[in-house]
Amino acid sequence: MNRRESIYSIAALGLLLNSIPNRCFSSFASDNLTKSHFGDDFLWGVATAAYQIEGAINEAGKSPSIWDTFSHTKGKIKTGENGDIACSFYYKYKEDLDRVKQLHFDVFRFSLAWTRIVPNGYGKPNQKGIDFYHRIIDACLERGIQPWVTLYHWDLPQILEDKGGWKNRDIVDWFSEYTHTCAKAYGDKVKNWLILNEPVASSVLGYLLGIHAPGKRGFHHLYPVIHHTALCQAEGTRIIRNHVDHANIGSTFSYSPIHPKSERGRHQKIAGKLDALLNRLFLEPALGMGYPIDGWPLLENIYKYVKEGDEEKIKVDFDFIGLQNYTRVIAEHAFYIPLLWGKQASPKRKEAEITEMGWEVYPQGIYEMLKRVSKYKGVDKIYITENGCAFPDVLEGNEVHDFRRIQFYKDYLTQVLKAKREGVNIQGYFCWSLMDNFEWAEGYKPRFGLVHIDYNTQQRTIKDSGLWFKKFLEE
Repeated sequence: MNRRESIYSIAALGLLLNSIPNRCFSSFASDNLTKSHFGDDFLWGVATAAYQIEGAINEAGKSPSIWDTFSHTKGKIKTGENGDIACSFYYKYKEDLDRVKQLHFDVFRFSLAWTRIVPNGYGKPNQKGIDFYHRIIDACLERGIQPWVTLYHWDLPQILEDKGGWKNRDIVDWFSEYTHTCAKAYGDKVKNWLILNEPVASSVLGYLLGIHAPGKRGFHHLYPVIHHTALCQAEGTRIIRNHVDHANIGSTFSYSPIHPKSERGRHQKIAGKLDALLNRLFLEPALGMGYPIDGWPLLENIYKYVKEGDEEKIKVDFDFIGLQNYTRVIAEHAFYIPLLWGKQASPKRKEAEITEMGWEVYPQGIYEMLKRVSKYKGVDKIYITENGCAFPDVLEGNEVHDFRRIQFYKDYLTQVLKAKREGVNIQGYFCWSLMDNFEWAEGYKPRFGLVHIDYNTQQRTIKDSGLWFKKFLEE
């Protein structure tokens, strides 16, 4: 997250996020929230992604990823920037992990760059790349921080994209080999694994709309990508299960309430289509329910790429589900937009609060999401693996003021607690993000971090929101 030009920005389909305010919080005010309300075993963490923070794109044998290529292509990044340097986490990881410890977080969630570990996509691993992540993992453990590893956070090796990428069914073999390499390298130290990050985002934004890497457009690209991604998600889980003792395995799914503009049937129908595409597309097949063609019959085209036995292969025995929520979607019918027949709904209230990403601040949505997903058969534990917001920061000397971000976290956490008190087995909450970073196609302008980054000097400054969490978590 980013996270992020999100899956919810579906301009090519005529749908953008909207904002309708809602301040229906739980029975106590968010200002009364304390860590003890969540219980002693509840995990608190921060989340990051390799391409967004590491920099050092040519260091120690790393090969180009699709995001290296995409960000260096003119017109792809709104600000004309790239991730060549980013937050220089590659060199400053000890300093950054010191801040994770200083802020009293339990978990540091980070992703492995496939291009560092297996630069050719498959074949011989790169020991220097493997060693880099050993240093990060060891630094976490030395500080009493749990390392949570994401195997894939959107940065496919460009050499594999040149061979068809996620459209090529060989990706299942390539991803399996990569996963086995990671399990062998880190399985004795890392017990918490996330297989994929938001597969809907990488599929829809990268292979349907073309606004994320690798920049493909069209449903003919999307259908095979969906199925091959689902196969990789399941196979990656099985490999970690078989090679890592006592592993705790999940995947992250972006999930947002999708509300029709009104109760009229045509708006409800569009909301159902979007729910199938954005919320149900990867979660339900993993749970053994098949692709959600009941919500959008067009998705039946995926079955052109399904071979005998695949419907069993895409089922996943997760230990937990990672959910990521930033906002909600308001769906409106529109005759003049093909395929979707939907468009952006207009805000009903002028006082709607909107983030720098153009997303509505809608705390109740995270409660709705948790309640709904917890009802699926096969969902046991849930972690919020990303939640956060981008607002302009106010810099005054060596202080960074971000009151709106503090209020955002208070309000969303109040809704998380409400779901937990009503029986949802939610066991942790990870902020997006530890620090400001490269926000994909948006560049460096949106800032989601608890730590401010001066990109000219790489100076780190803990924001007021970070200090709020420090006080909250040291209770």
